[in-house]
Amino acid sequence: MSETSAVKIRLATPADLPSLAALLYDSFAEYKSFYTDEGFAATTPSSEGLWQRMNEGPVWIATSNEVALGTVAAVDRGDYLYIRGMAVLPEARGIGLGARLLRTVEEFAIAQGHKRLTLSTTPFLEQAIRLYERSGFRRSAGGAHDIFGTPLFTMMKDLI
Repeated sequence: MSETSAVKIRLATPADLPSLAALLYDSFAEYKSFYTDEGFAATTPSSEGLWQRMNEGPVWIATSNEVALGTVAAVDRGDYLYIRGMAVLPEARGIGLGARLLRTVEEFAIAQGHKRLTLSTTPFLEQAIRLYERSGFRRSAGGAHDIFGTPLFTMMKDLI
């Protein structure tokens, strides 16, 4: 992969759930040893878990030639939109796909009248943290501090 122009980002459908489950697993597999077993399972849900997410808010999928390369989901939390389940396959990293997925969520949030975006991440996902910071996110003291024993911290971005 050398560019994102051939990548299409669209809302995921139930037919995408097996591909999304595999994408999440493959995207986080290299970090599995940093998670507790329960934390890794929560980060890489099955198709059934993704079906529940899809019923709680939009889930986007990034594809090229019908191959799933990235995903992100969001949940409406009142004044803010919570970003979750963001992942880009290792072989698709470094071409701007993560930034495109974040912009997709931000455009959705603005259109829905949200004033802030928030997300939780783990301290060992350094490349993702740099992307979030470049995209205007800053660390916040609020939010969960772990997911089943795996450390977390919250980042937020004001939209107004």
